[in-house]
Amino acid sequence: MNTALLLSLYPVLGELPASERDDVLARQAQLATVPAGALLFDEGAPCRGFPLVLSGAVRVARGAPNGRSLELYRVTPGELCVVSTSCLFGQRPMAAHGETTEPTELILLAPAGFERWAAFDPFRRFIFGLFADRLADLMALAEAVAFQRLDQRLAAALLGHGATLKLTHQALADELGTAREIVTRLLKRFETAGWVSLGRERIELLDAAALRTVAAGVAVAM
Repeated sequence: MNTALLLSLYPVLGELPASERDDVLARQAQLATVPAGALLFDEGAPCRGFPLVLSGAVRVARGAPNGRSLELYRVTPGELCVVSTSCLFGQRPMAAHGETTEPTELILLAPAGFERWAAFDPFRRFIFGLFADRLADLMALAEAVAFQRLDQRLAAALLGHGATLKLTHQALADELGTAREIVTRLLKRFETAGWVSLGRERIELLDAAALRTVAAGVAVAM
């Protein structure tokens, strides 16, 4: 277990008593390396542990009976999963599912180890601070789903990742909580307008300014 990397990503652990931190890591933590697309936890299941991501990313989403899902957030190195946290604090089943989006290395902290660390103020403050940040993100997501058009949300999802995105239409649909066919239809409209160029699992942005205008909710002729 790379303790130096863990402390660099989660510096709050350096504020815990060294004996307590090291004993939990030795007795109640497990290093795991998982491939992309692995299901780490599922909705309705009990929480098996608390993930501390060292590399890679975990997509946390809420599913629907029709098979579609809505991405809530992603856990990257140095971040915490609030679904796992609420499950452990509230002793309730998982409210969402988590799946790796790329090869991921993480430390899975046993529930008993999490409880030991949570007894210390620095760790609790860190967790509650993350809750506040995630709550703001989830409120923004709820507002977008309720009030923004899907073309706005799609345009916003395309921005901020460079000139070329390597991802599938299904991945975008999962992120936006809609059907792949709808995303494909909108992307083709964007392509006809000259804003993007579509390829196999590849989207090239040709007019980011137009996409930013659409993302801001301003009507643009296509």
